[in-house]
Amino acid sequence: RPFTLASAFMLQASQPAPTHSSLDIKKLPDQVTGVDTDPHFLIHVPQKEDTLCFNINEEPGVVLSLVQDPDTGFSVNGQLIGNEAGSPGKHEGTYFGRLGIANPATDFQLEVTPQNITLNPGSGGPVFSWRDQAFLRQNEVLVTINRKRNLVVSVEDGGTFEVVLHRVWRGSAVRQDFLGFYVLDSHRMSARTHGLLGQFFHPFDYKVSDLHPGSDPTKTDATMVVKNRRLTVTRGLQKDYRKDPRHGAEVTCWFIHNNGDGLIDGIHTDYIVPDIF
Repeated sequence: RPFTLASAFMLQASQPAPTHSSLDIKKLPDQVTGVDTDPHFLIHVPQKEDTLCFNINEEPGVVLSLVQDPDTGFSVNGQLIGNEAGSPGKHEGTYFGRLGIANPATDFQLEVTPQNITLNPGSGGPVFSWRDQAFLRQNEVLVTINRKRNLVVSVEDGGTFEVVLHRVWRGSAVRQDFLGFYVLDSHRMSARTHGLLGQFFHPFDYKVSDLHPGSDPTKTDATMVVKNRRLTVTRGLQKDYRKDPRHGAEVTCWFIHNNGDGLIDGIHTDYIVPDIF
């Protein structure tokens, strides 16, 4: 359905967003599932009061499936960009530079880059910048743009997701703008939801035992049994950037090596898709 003023409205940058739709930092869940920086995946497991983490190492330009709900068609895909290397030929990690969020049931598409936010790009929908403060509604999908910080997408009878804007700043190791993506609420997503993040929306079990010093004596290794597989995992630190996009908050997690091998279903290349929509 085309975007119309009847189904959505925009607030000027000088106006505050309605309080009911603003993202109140104090109300953010303490621990969430998400992906940020180059790209580090954080999987919060509430029933264990713990977090698992893994990296995906792929080339710039590759698009990865983050969330895919086959029951509704809702999807989130992210395209990787490279960090502008300090020296030629040096690989300095990849980051999400373009996200596509789609809800086919309502013909909703949102393309997000560090420069612009485009509603229904395939049908010439409106384009917003990160300087805008806006509240949009298209049928059952709400989008709140919080100026220069983040945007929140909430689907009625679906999930709530946050995109964090990372700008280059003096002293930053990353030399170009990029995006982080966090899952604030997913309990209404179907049990068949998949993707690098979506497969972890519903409870799963694992056991950790045999804690011992790892090859790096400052870190603890352990044996994890998950999905009938036995993995060597390492206790480490990652960061959650929802409240502080510049410095982040440390999150302790069990790190699964080799692109999440053994934790994710299949192998990481199974999650490569042709485009963000």
